[in-house]
Amino acid sequence: MQEVEKLREIVDPYDQENTKALIRSEPSLAIRYISKMKGYKRTTPLVSPPPLDVIITWVGAFLGITAIVLFSHKFDLSVVASFGASAVLIYGVPDAPLSQPRNVFFGHTLSAAAGVATFMMFGLTWWSPALGTSLALVVMLLTKTTHPPGGATALFAVLSKAQPSYILTPIMAGGGIFVINRLLGKKQFPHKTQSTELVLGFW
Repeated sequence: MQEVEKLREIVDPYDQENTKALIRSEPSLAIRYISKMKGYKRTTPLVSPPPLDVIITWVGAFLGITAIVLFSHKFDLSVVASFGASAVLIYGVPDAPLSQPRNVFFGHTLSAAAGVATFMMFGLTWWSPALGTSLALVVMLLTKTTHPPGGATALFAVLSKAQPSYILTPIMAGGGIFVINRLLGKKQFPHKTQSTELVLGFW
């Protein structure tokens, strides 16, 4: 019995220290989750665009949103907030695959159709806004017209109990105004590259 007690005295301190060391070396679940926000280390520095490009971008976004607001006021239509996000993509990062005219126009239009169809079939429930948004995402992926603001377009359609006319005005009309206004810009639009053309397609 005494030998067993002596053995415990010898083993227990080691086991306790080893356990503490193991706990210290293993980060908690919360720390590991938060550490994901760090992302990956950049290999290239962030570069600000030239001042002239910033001014042109501001003018384009201002004119694009102004045209949509004036159109909405003239025909007594609502202004969809998702157009603000589209303005950032179209004028801020016009070379991005998701900013191309095919994606802007059809992404909004198909998402509006998905949102309206969801409301017409299921009404406004606690789950129908999520269904409309997720359905819009699937439709955009299948048609290669992914445009992130389209998710908000579908969500707004369900929440606002939109009717089929919502697809034509303000969505199709607003998307068309954006594309036409952007085509008047200085830079080439749409921007065609081999990689993005294979993935998303263009006009």
